[in-house]
Amino acid sequence: MRFSETLRDAAKTSWEKSLNHPFVLGIVRGDLPLETFRFYVLQDIYYLKHFGKVHAMGAAQADDFRVTSLLAGKAKLTAEAELTVHREHAEVLNITDDDLAQFRPAPTAYAYTSHLYRAALSGRLGDTVAALLPCYWLYGEIGRKYRDATPKEPVYQNWIKTYASDWFQTSVQEQIDLLDRIAKDASEKERRSMKEQFVMASEYELAFWEMAYTQEAWPSNETISQ
Repeated sequence: MRFSETLRDAAKTSWEKSLNHPFVLGIVRGDLPLETFRFYVLQDIYYLKHFGKVHAMGAAQADDFRVTSLLAGKAKLTAEAELTVHREHAEVLNITDDDLAQFRPAPTAYAYTSHLYRAALSGRLGDTVAALLPCYWLYGEIGRKYRDATPKEPVYQNWIKTYASDWFQTSVQEQIDLLDRIAKDASEKERRSMKEQFVMASEYELAFWEMAYTQEAWPSNETISQ
């Protein structure tokens, strides 16, 4: 069994819940309120900004320049592709420049990105890649599982199409393969740390759906600065 498969198995409970979360199923059926999706898009734009920066940190950690090139390029291409989709969503959902300027993250979005930075600040490439991987892999599974869904809302059709696309599926596999190559030369202690980063990030993926579905706010209704 590949190391990545052992991680996927370790996170199977949270992944099954993610694949069947009411937020995801609402997109698939096309009955998720657009205001709920709008909340998600704003939080995801924030997440992707930091997701890209953590890729850059991983690129700097790599000894193999091919890995540096892969992660740097992936940060650029993934951010461009996904943010293009979100720009399209912003037009449909009436997200203005002022909305983006005044945006503050919900607790889960802030915590998830903080987890990614903490993994990267370990200085170990394996931890960084393991923390980043669930975002790729889980969205890729959602894309494959629901690729034949036909929600009437075009913005939901576009969302599913993005993650079912060949380019995204290829990007997912590249990250899985990279993790397995790193794990092959890692110590048992390092592999345990990679597993922890992966499982925690998987839990945050599940929490992100719930955050969006409930339009999570800070307990005091105050916001924090970015």
